[in-house]
Amino acid sequence: MNLLKNKFHVGIVLLSMIGNLAFLPSAEGSANSNLGVTVKGLKNQKGQVCFSLFSSSRGFPSNDKRAIKAQCVKLGDSNVKLNIPSLKAGTYAIAMFHDSNGDGKLNTNGLGIPKEGFGFSRNPRILTGPPKFGDSAVFVVGSSTNIEIDMNYFFGG
Repeated sequence: MNLLKNKFHVGIVLLSMIGNLAFLPSAEGSANSNLGVTVKGLKNQKGQVCFSLFSSSRGFPSNDKRAIKAQCVKLGDSNVKLNIPSLKAGTYAIAMFHDSNGDGKLNTNGLGIPKEGFGFSRNPRILTGPPKFGDSAVFVVGSSTNIEIDMNYFFGG
């Protein structure tokens, strides 16, 4: 009888703990995280920097229609710092490029090699093509997550 009574108490305690977990605020459900991005290694301050933020591999890195946010920021005299507010906690990846001529697209040569600077979150090594989402993914959690993206230039810039 004592063993049955102890199992009953353990069961009640476990149910109580599970019930309390159900009422904790969900990090995934809240949209109060900010992602701060500092762009490093710009060759010049001409044009703009365009970025696309993705929450999955769908469309990453070049289909900005699949991005959850895409915009261009005009360059000035200082380092470029972007703030992407109101994100739900989760995994994201950023693709960006230095649109030095201001035409709104990443210009490439006849072989498809970028003629303008580009970069990705987590700064993956670029060998034969763009990185996969997982190679660039960062986890955004809490009130603020800050990252740096290094620009890459294959040609002059």
